[in-house]
Amino acid sequence: MTLRDILLRTTARCGDRTAVRWKEGGEWKTRTYAELYQRARRVSAALAGLKVRPGDRVALMRENHPEWISDYFGITALGAVAVPIDVKLREREAAHILRDSAARVLIADARLTPLLREAETTGLDGLRDILVKGGVPSPAGGAIAWHDLDEALAAADPADPAFDAHPPAPDDIASLIYTSGTTGRQKGAMLTHANFASNCAACSRLADFRSEDNFFVILPLHHAFAFMGGLMVPVYNGCEISFAQGLKTVGENIRETGPTVFFGVPLMIEKMHQRIRQQLDGNRLARWLWRLRLRGPIRRKVLASLGGRLRLMITGGAPCDPAVLRSFAELGLLAVEGYGLTESAPVLTINPPSAPRPGTVGRALDNVELRIREPDASGDGEVLARGPNIMKGYYNHPEATAAVLEDGWLRTGDLGRIDADGYLSITGRLKSLIVNREGKNIHPEEVEAVINQSPYILESLVLGYREPGETVGERVGVIVVPRTEALDALRGKKGAPLSDADLAALLRDEVRKQGAQLADYKRPRRIQIRAEEFEKTSTAKIKRYLYRLEAMAVEGG
Repeated sequence: MTLRDILLRTTARCGDRTAVRWKEGGEWKTRTYAELYQRARRVSAALAGLKVRPGDRVALMRENHPEWISDYFGITALGAVAVPIDVKLREREAAHILRDSAARVLIADARLTPLLREAETTGLDGLRDILVKGGVPSPAGGAIAWHDLDEALAAADPADPAFDAHPPAPDDIASLIYTSGTTGRQKGAMLTHANFASNCAACSRLADFRSEDNFFVILPLHHAFAFMGGLMVPVYNGCEISFAQGLKTVGENIRETGPTVFFGVPLMIEKMHQRIRQQLDGNRLARWLWRLRLRGPIRRKVLASLGGRLRLMITGGAPCDPAVLRSFAELGLLAVEGYGLTESAPVLTINPPSAPRPGTVGRALDNVELRIREPDASGDGEVLARGPNIMKGYYNHPEATAAVLEDGWLRTGDLGRIDADGYLSITGRLKSLIVNREGKNIHPEEVEAVINQSPYILESLVLGYREPGETVGERVGVIVVPRTEALDALRGKKGAPLSDADLAALLRDEVRKQGAQLADYKRPRRIQIRAEEFEKTSTAKIKRYLYRLEAMAVEGG
């Protein structure tokens, strides 16, 4: 099955059903599956008019919108390869993807014009046409032709045979999805129609999605997790998709759309939980009812605040605090964790809603095999995966491909263990692993989770370092970002501002206090304070490769 096949099948079954809901001009608007399909045909025709052929790469750099969906299906139905790009990238980052993918055409929003003009000056060999939604700026006279997207589609005939002329095969590449870049330069994962279709089917079977489900989508569709969970799975099942306006309006949008399924990264799930708990803790009646275990009214109120129909929240992309998942269960809301990578299209595991196990990322999909490479005494080792969802490789990066694909198995770079019931626990990341002078392995994520329990620390990044003259092993250091709100409250209590020295001493003590929960060899010996939050990917992962411990850091005890 191909992505084109999925759209055709769903349109035939659910053509008149609302496919997408979004808010524009203060009003919620809708588009049916039949309308998505007709626009996709126009996109195919417009691209064919620009001499786009099967196998050509077409980049898509737009905000979440129903048109993103039609653009994507129009590209891939033509047999071309879609290259989704994050709209938050800087010009050099966007230019890298455009050059690396050898994109022939780019479809973009008008607000990105200044960025694209700047990227154009860096040299975009291969890019010949840019289709702009929202009007074409004055021509620059370069090698790239700029077109008004709306005009191009208006001139295109939906009866044009382009959509049907070259139907892709399941093994054809549907997308180059670029890795998030947490550990280095982005690479394009070559994902086929079969990769995506198999993942759709397996996810639907394990999580028991229903045609009447309404999926609430806040994550950007360019990312593999959002693409699968917020687009392909609902389209595969003929469900409704509700796009959030933005992070600031999530609560309001959820109440207005009444979703049944919510996909989000742990940061979003944890913030949602924090707001709910703060409201309950501030209500005397709620606290009294909770202590008496009369929780039915509380659960109904919480559910009503989330639109009244929410039955399932799925999180992935980073570890989620098991206590948060358990707390949601106590509130009558099912929140489960899954796991995967861009390279696996992307889902490998999901906690089954019928038998979730907080603290794990669930069991493998029914068409995925997992094994642990070279497990240690505790069963920890690198997680390997095999299945029909595994990418063909990285586009034009054979050495990088060879490093992660071995005899059909994907080396995830993540460390984990599998219990007797098949549940996978992720214990760290191989590339961020710290090996000390005694040969002991330290997983930074474990240390960070402990340090982040401090009320005065917003986030932390644990890194290895060496003292001058050391050539073997690494020591443990940490960069911490203070939690501004907590420090402001502390200043209010003390009646005087904290000096830089006081702040450094406070954070050093907090790291030491939290580190007491860890084995001595895992405790940070060097502390660096950072005023601003770490730069992150669109799914809230810290870009680790950007940071190093400085020589003149504040030393811990």
